[in-house]
Amino acid sequence: MNLIIDIGNTAAKLAIFDAGQLVEVVHTDNLTLAGLAPLVVRYGNAIVRAVVSTVIDLSSEASARLSCLPCACLHIDSSTALPVTNLYETPATLGNDRIAAVVGANAQAPGRDILVIDSGTCITYDFVDAGGHFVGGNISPGIAMRFRALNTFTSRLPLVEARGRMPDTGKDTDTAIRLGVMRGVEYEVNGYVSAYAAKYPGLLVFLTGGDAFSFEVQSKSEIFADKFLVLKGLNRILEYNAPHI
Repeated sequence: MNLIIDIGNTAAKLAIFDAGQLVEVVHTDNLTLAGLAPLVVRYGNAIVRAVVSTVIDLSSEASARLSCLPCACLHIDSSTALPVTNLYETPATLGNDRIAAVVGANAQAPGRDILVIDSGTCITYDFVDAGGHFVGGNISPGIAMRFRALNTFTSRLPLVEARGRMPDTGKDTDTAIRLGVMRGVEYEVNGYVSAYAAKYPGLLVFLTGGDAFSFEVQSKSEIFADKFLVLKGLNRILEYNAPHI
């Protein structure tokens, strides 16, 4: 079995894979990794290797827990071997979550042009071509970040929740902000999909991330929603590197 440790900006996900199949996912605090020890105890010696991916600096507590893992462990960084060709010009600045999502999508649909849209703290748009080349991608503010920005960088606009009344046009300040953010994200996402689909006929679109189901994508392209795409990509990277760890 493989243990996947994905440490994000706001939380961490721990997963167990067995023969390529996702067995269990546990959500835990990204600073303490409190859920790690119980998961390791539960599966014991069945865990033969692990992979750690983080987009934040590890706390001393998290580092201590990781150092106690009873198996070979791959810590992903810019030098990690990948099953796709990375054409990003600054690989040292590329988020592990972005490349993992691309690898996860490519593993499920090799030989296809794929746009991966990951909607979380930020919204990322990453493209891997039919030849397995990660070409690059774009980053924009996530949904929560947009709401907070309107509140933080103005003197009178309130902090509005994403859920709530959604008329066609804002009828008050709350609905004006909510519609501005949510419709803006929806139009942005659909604009990216349309642009890539026009350039790459037969485009596949993968949606992932905590906010991936907050907007509707209207396209003739094939669209797959996979909330575990990053975990699957990390497992694929671990398997690819297994002979060398």
